[in-house]
Amino acid sequence: MLVFHVDANSAYLSWTAAALLESGYPVDLRTIPAAIAGDPENRHGIILTKSIPAKKFGVKTGESIFEAKQKCPDLFLWPPDYDLFLLCSDAMHNILSEYTPLIQRYSVDECFMDMSNSVRIISKSSNAKGNENAANADSAGSTANAKTTGNIDREAAENLANEIRIRIKNELGFTVNIGIGENKLLAKMAGELKKPDMVHTIWPDEIEKKLWPLPASELFMVGRATTRKLEGFNIKTIGDLAKADRLFLKAMLKSHGLLVHDYANGIDDSPVVLNEDVAQKGVGNGTTFPYDLLTPDELFNEALALSERVGMRLRKIGRRAGLVSVHIRTNGLFGYSHQVKLGYSINTTSEIYDVACRLIKEMWKGEPVRHMGINVSDFTSKDEVQLLLFDTDSRENQEKLDKAVDAIRKRFGDRSIIRGTFANSGLDPILGGVNDGNYIMMGGGPKN
Repeated sequence: MLVFHVDANSAYLSWTAAALLESGYPVDLRTIPAAIAGDPENRHGIILTKSIPAKKFGVKTGESIFEAKQKCPDLFLWPPDYDLFLLCSDAMHNILSEYTPLIQRYSVDECFMDMSNSVRIISKSSNAKGNENAANADSAGSTANAKTTGNIDREAAENLANEIRIRIKNELGFTVNIGIGENKLLAKMAGELKKPDMVHTIWPDEIEKKLWPLPASELFMVGRATTRKLEGFNIKTIGDLAKADRLFLKAMLKSHGLLVHDYANGIDDSPVVLNEDVAQKGVGNGTTFPYDLLTPDELFNEALALSERVGMRLRKIGRRAGLVSVHIRTNGLFGYSHQVKLGYSINTTSEIYDVACRLIKEMWKGEPVRHMGINVSDFTSKDEVQLLLFDTDSRENQEKLDKAVDAIRKRFGDRSIIRGTFANSGLDPILGGVNDGNYIMMGGGPKN
């Protein structure tokens, strides 16, 4: 098997920077101390990703904006746009699908590609490495042999990976790292060797040189707790782990010890599993409000704005949901949630909102609310509908209405059509996400 691992560099920041540049923004966020984070004025305070210049100041992902600003007072902040991120992920996937149909979208910013059947990578020699004449080959023959692995032409594989890397950079405006290996583990580890905008390989004969010197903590599936246990037994590098006794590792880490031992030796037989979409088990939307919500009407209005975005996302991925949950956090930072499993599946904004309001009424005790989230899960296909006895016509009408509204918003922007409840109210009619579909390069369209 031959695998490419494609990973977008600093994905959230790169995608935001590329979209801003395309829409005329004068500065590339990747070239200045910048970060994607929530708005501190709205009480969102975590760094989601940062630029390389920001990293040089010591800014870290996951720390508070306050901590980051202490290190870099001039840090430029921009809010996350999750709809844009998914569009960018889809755009990258579209390019990759031109090279192989076997693509596993491992996360929103990384994919595995099974390139085993690529005619551009198969060596002209049926098996250069196993050819009996190779033992007596001259120096030129030995050089050719070093460039092949089985029937894989290593140089051709790197050339193709660089072609993909350059296409993504030129056509989409962001960079990726591509790792190449004979299995998913080696491809993923190769892509991590040095960033950004590079192609790396870890072939079987390169494991000892490229993989083993790395700290054990950098091996896939070796987390903090495992690292501490390994260090307690003086296992500090991946090479140390590869050479450790398997029975000892099993006794210390159980089955996980055998897994990481295999990984340290470059062993991984997991296949590239075809999936067309980023796997989603649920769709959620939440926000922290700039002021505390004090009345039922305030909660219901904001629940409607949240439900708008949840419904739009649910319909976009072609799913219906059979479970709805609502989470509330008070101004005293006490959080609680309620959920209900429906006897049917839904995808209209009105249905999601009605269920959310029912849950709010059941659980809210009157405390000031600073954060609320609405989530739906237990997915079924959009074509799988549990018919109800009395509301078939009203549901069909609501679905037709939502479909029409979605089409208008896709063409003219999310806020081109809003519910009358929000007219002249000063409230945001759609909470969560800031993409209005303006990014042509990323799959959106212009406003008229």
